[in-house]
Amino acid sequence: MTPTTIFVLIIVYFGILFLISHFVSKKDSGNDAFFKANKNSKWYLVAFGMIGTALSGVTFISVPGQVGSPDIQFKYFQFVLGNAIGFILIAKVLLPLYYRMNLTSIYGYIEQRLGIVSSKTAASIFLIRRTIGSAARLYLVVIVLQRYVFDAFGVPFWVTVFGSLALIFAYTYRGGLKTIIITDTLQTVFLVSSVIFTIYFICDSLDYNIPQAFEAVKDSNYSKIFFYEDWLKSNFVVKQILGGIFVTIAMVGLDQDLMQKNLSCKNIGEAQKNMFTFTGIFVIINIFFLSVGALLYMYAERNGIAVPLDSFTGKPRTDLLFPEIAFNHLTLIPAIVFLLGLTAATFATTDSALTALTTSFCVDFLGMDKAENASNPNMVRTRHLVHIGFSALMFVVIVIIYLLNSDSVVSLIFKIASYTYGPLLGLYTFGLFMKTKTVKDKFVPIICLLAPAITFVISAYSKELFGNYEFAEELIILNGALTFIGLMLISKKATAQTRF
Repeated sequence: MTPTTIFVLIIVYFGILFLISHFVSKKDSGNDAFFKANKNSKWYLVAFGMIGTALSGVTFISVPGQVGSPDIQFKYFQFVLGNAIGFILIAKVLLPLYYRMNLTSIYGYIEQRLGIVSSKTAASIFLIRRTIGSAARLYLVVIVLQRYVFDAFGVPFWVTVFGSLALIFAYTYRGGLKTIIITDTLQTVFLVSSVIFTIYFICDSLDYNIPQAFEAVKDSNYSKIFFYEDWLKSNFVVKQILGGIFVTIAMVGLDQDLMQKNLSCKNIGEAQKNMFTFTGIFVIINIFFLSVGALLYMYAERNGIAVPLDSFTGKPRTDLLFPEIAFNHLTLIPAIVFLLGLTAATFATTDSALTALTTSFCVDFLGMDKAENASNPNMVRTRHLVHIGFSALMFVVIVIIYLLNSDSVVSLIFKIASYTYGPLLGLYTFGLFMKTKTVKDKFVPIICLLAPAITFVISAYSKELFGNYEFAEELIILNGALTFIGLMLISKKATAQTRF
């Protein structure tokens, strides 16, 4: 597929999103629609749209790319099983709490339970982590577009980044969550269709029917799921499942982005129905992505295709294997299907993140949820400026990630999550389980800085300290535990206002 064809498809794709945005936000572009979608979202639209937000381009590219490593293969599914348990815990424990308190920002719970400094600390953690994490996700797609499209036109990398963010900003700044509920549903349709059709096209190229493909994947050197041989290694099954549970609770249940969608449902019953449905679809889709990875490596092996080299470092980069095969070795239709899926996965994540970042800042720092008329022109204008600010910040972060050039964006994102969301895990654990205690509010930021720092030191020297032990995704548990211990050290007796 030529760069010009890809470029035209992207323009058409965004044209559809602009049309949806225009019609959805035409009647109401106020702050209530932007923050909460007027509290009127259909649970099935939210459930389906959340798939696109939760998966992103990272799942689309990096997860299949990692399958080729002997120590990884289908290891990621261990983590996904932990994710599923985490989603159920969120639906049963956190969602009822958020609905009972009628929250716009979920960090309102921390404000009422522990204090305003604690709340702003929690919101700041979210803002930092979501900005970096979403930038990393968008970066992955931008480097693909840069390599296979814009390099051919001589367009610099930063221009590609700027253009991508400008397009996302353009269709989200008016309607916010109300728009995203609809656009993300459409993008999830593209994403799910893409992975299913990709499996079909690769199977066809390998002369497999579906049962044959299943057997081939099962018998290959890429499909090992459970790693239980060495508990010291990062791929050990218990580490992965526990890490999956706690990363999910932190990255979803304590994250304004995904919870914002849940809080747009009419009531707790519909929100829980959404979460249970989402969980089932999420597990199945990830099986498909891992299968795509195995099939890609089998196709590459049969056709003598090497893992593409990174243009920056000159080293093999597994993230690029899927786009390399889709664009340069399969026919036009599979290439189009891949492009639509990749674009949908990434932009569904980024548009949602920009909206959540704007919401959190406006509510947690500017107090717009406490205003008598949050949708007056001045408030809306302020919201627009905040939206622009986070778009600009994300641009800067993507350029920095490009210069640092991490080999695997998947591992980068979960590493970021372990260090940034650990304090959130500790804050909410303390709030939920230490009912008779609160904290000396002004000391909370210190604890939330010290805990990740100590976690980093322990992780860096874990082999020396614990006999070759390697931390994986369970690192977030250590971070959360250290935060909890720190909060206990600065705790005090709760008052009637903070005991709930």
